Amino acid sequence: MSTEGKTEKDLRIKSKVYTESDVKAPNRAMLRAVGLTDESFTKPQIGIASTWAEVTPCNIHLNDLALEAKAGAREAGGVPLQFNTITVSDGISMGTQGMRYSLPSRDLIADSIETVVGAENLDGLVAIGACDKNIPGCAIAIANAEVPAVFVYGGTIAPGQHRGRDIDLVSVFEGVGKLNAGEIDEKELNQIECNACPGAGACGGMYTANTMASAMEALGLSLPGSASNPAESKEKAEDVKAAGEAVYKLLEKGIYPKDIMTEKAFENAITVVMALGGSTNAILHLLAIAHAAEVDLTIDDFNRIQEKVPHLADLKPSGRYVMQDLYKAGGVQGVMKMLHREGYLHGDCMTVTGKTVAENLEEVDDLVEGQDVIMPFDNPKRADGPLIVLKGNLSPTGAVAKVSGVKVARHVGPARVFDNEKEASDAVLANEINEGDVLVIRYVGPKGGPGMPEMLSISSLLVGKGLGEKVALLTDGRFSGGTHGLVVGHISPEAQSGGPIAFLKEGDMVTIDSTKKEISCEVSEEEMDRRRSEWEAPPLYRKGVLGKYAHNVTCSSEGAVTDYLTK
Repeated sequence: MSTEGKTEKDLRIKSKVYTESDVKAPNRAMLRAVGLTDESFTKPQIGIASTWAEVTPCNIHLNDLALEAKAGAREAGGVPLQFNTITVSDGISMGTQGMRYSLPSRDLIADSIETVVGAENLDGLVAIGACDKNIPGCAIAIANAEVPAVFVYGGTIAPGQHRGRDIDLVSVFEGVGKLNAGEIDEKELNQIECNACPGAGACGGMYTANTMASAMEALGLSLPGSASNPAESKEKAEDVKAAGEAVYKLLEKGIYPKDIMTEKAFENAITVVMALGGSTNAILHLLAIAHAAEVDLTIDDFNRIQEKVPHLADLKPSGRYVMQDLYKAGGVQGVMKMLHREGYLHGDCMTVTGKTVAENLEEVDDLVEGQDVIMPFDNPKRADGPLIVLKGNLSPTGAVAKVSGVKVARHVGPARVFDNEKEASDAVLANEINEGDVLVIRYVGPKGGPGMPEMLSISSLLVGKGLGEKVALLTDGRFSGGTHGLVVGHISPEAQSGGPIAFLKEGDMVTIDSTKKEISCEVSEEEMDRRRSEWEAPPLYRKGVLGKYAHNVTCSSEGAVTDYLTK
């Protein structure tokens, strides 16, 4: 849209409230009470939404960043209006009943931001998030609100230090397993705990927050550098301010989320996630964001891209480095430049800069010479991507595994079946799970949990006890981005919906084959049908947020969305 000859008032793209009509005087009167003036009503109003909260270090600094975004939007010519939404901490709720609220919080965040933008007729949006569900929640809101918008990542935490090495939150979870195995004592665990999280920012490895921030930058919803700039850095303050300015420019140019969130853009996001060795949660969240953007992305698209994109990043949880190291090595933009040069990215995708991916990358330096965070194409960590979708008679619509750093490509063993995480964890701590077993935790999917809780605690226990690749862990729940080892999650259909995992019995032989991308059990169709006929679904949870979620959420292979419309 050309802006030549247009006044600031003409740049108001969406608002139906502020007109010359005296009928709208009450609306203006209320906004005068919060500081707006006659001049304000001639300018676009830009929402500044953040997930600031004191309940997690990931988000503790976001209110200060929101003020920077306000300044940027105001200096560009807009009227910034700040509001907040919720956040929860996966690290704090992990292993407790509180983890059931984690995934539903994604939809609560999305719905609340969309509600404010829609109800207040805001013309643009800066959404600031910094924890696992903040990021996809903000992205879903951007897709549904349909106003020019920029997402800003609050940034990664610095690594902690213990005995001369970098540690992080996952080090604490694994420390519990080492304590149980007798490798460390209580004093050592306490020292790990006290040093793991030194300040503000999201968990430092290529866990879910950093994975999704990288995906948002590759998708084109964030300014270049947003994913890599650490939480406590001047670069982070600068990129948040620049986001406020960028929204005004998007309004001027008439660039909307639908112009950015295209099928090619989602392929770029998946490509970057594969190259960086991102979290399994990326599959769930990108499916949900694509659903909101009305892009026809399916779980099978991940395998299609996985087969051709190498894993290049030596990042935790399976590698050596954290996100701050990638920042020093040249950041996500440096990786994208490398990928684009080799033909892995669609360079013609529009971004929130108003330029294409290719145009943005022309202004980016190559990765720092001599860095070893990102491997070269002729010596990748893995020749193909580390996130794979497995199917078979145990998961007809798809399960998800992360195989980076896992040396075991095939595991066959007897099922050890549990209907909740606590009983499974108790069995691990009591040394009742043996090498070669297949530990199954079911009825913890989107409906069954409800809320599809993550299993970082038990996977970390297995790693800490030296069983990370000797015991396979399967679930219709999720895994944290910090999980590593022989684990398969998102098994669908879930047990609550009558998926085959519901009919698995103790001792059934289970096969996981990452090369063939298969997950199956040695149970005949006839026997499976017999077990199905004798099965009755447990009653769905009915109370409060979790009750609403259980009755509305779709299958994990569809992104576990709550606004599904039958086609």
